[in-house]
Amino acid sequence: MLRYILCVSAAAFLMAPATFAEPRAASREQKEFVESCGFCHGEDATGARAPDLVRSPLVNRDSGGDLIAPVIRSGRPDKGMPAFALSDDVIHDIVVYLHQRVEEAAHSSHVGYDYPLERLLTGNSAAGLAYFNGAGKCASCHSPTGDLAGIAKKYPPLALVEHFLAPPGGVVTLTVTTASGEQFSGKLAHLDDFSVSLRDSSGWYHSWPRDKVKVTVQDPTAAHREMLSKYTDAEIHDLFAYLETLK
Repeated sequence: MLRYILCVSAAAFLMAPATFAEPRAASREQKEFVESCGFCHGEDATGARAPDLVRSPLVNRDSGGDLIAPVIRSGRPDKGMPAFALSDDVIHDIVVYLHQRVEEAAHSSHVGYDYPLERLLTGNSAAGLAYFNGAGKCASCHSPTGDLAGIAKKYPPLALVEHFLAPPGGVVTLTVTTASGEQFSGKLAHLDDFSVSLRDSSGWYHSWPRDKVKVTVQDPTAAHREMLSKYTDAEIHDLFAYLETLK
């Protein structure tokens, strides 16, 4: 059960709305996807001649196009996917559409927050504590007597699972340093191998070729995002069992 929850939570988490620019009409995003990708991946991205992208590990790990965009541009010749000479705007729309489809799939779950604790609580709390302090490196950022004190009282069981797998919030920010030494900081708007853009505190939008600037990313949820691809079922169960003791 928790493996299913992991997939749902990861989908919602990796949607990362702060990593995209201004929202655009969904119809345009879908149109761009259908025209460029729909023949192989299906008009709703659930697969046809080529794989289902809604459940694709690469799509679910993507943040703002960092993984999807290079694949679109370079293709996967070994798997029969050609490279596409598309503009940054078109690729951006395709990325946004794929994340929208992932989010829709995540929200289609009918598992509510009243899901019984006994069905989730199958792990070993002692093993969870050992993982928290050891291999999981959770203790390097969190404390059972600090930010996690009483956390099991704050959230229903299923919500607690979602919060440690995919903590809400966490705006990704950038500092961009130009060749002349000028620095710009603000919320991440777009980042891939070819371009970077941000929106500063005054609302101004700035964009540069990636190879012309130095980019420093501040992502408060980066460690959690990284762990999503590393957790085993047992580790998720055990860690949840331990967090349930923090009342």
